Amino acid sequence: MSHFTTIQIQIKEGEILHQVLRELGYTVEQNTNVRGYMGDSTTAEYVIRQQNGYDLGFRQQGENYELVADFWGAEIDEQEFVNNISQKYAHKILMKTIETEGFNIETEEVLEDGTIRVVVGRWV
Repeated sequence: MSHFTTIQIQIKEGEILHQVLRELGYTVEQNTNVRGYMGDSTTAEYVIRQQNGYDLGFRQQGENYELVADFWGAEIDEQEFVNNISQKYAHKILMKTIETEGFNIETEEVLEDGTIRVVVGRWV
């Protein structure tokens, strides 16, 4: 019986997801198995190996990625984990869009609650 759970996340660009995971300090393997309870496994495009044998994987499902793991043994705070990745991913997508659309960053600051405030401008 599989204990794997999937969490839908609003991430579409795999390469940016990979960058985010590395920047957060994770070693990421690509296109491999996600390990779970009693040797159970499933495949994912990006996998974070954990020493306890319960890995965290991200696999593409339609246009978005989903997080797949056996959370019974993963020993992480799923919400905090997803929030950290989602915030950093959104920031990278914003920076990419700013550059593509010809904007300049005027100020950027991290607020006390962890929110990142970015002010952009463009000469017209």
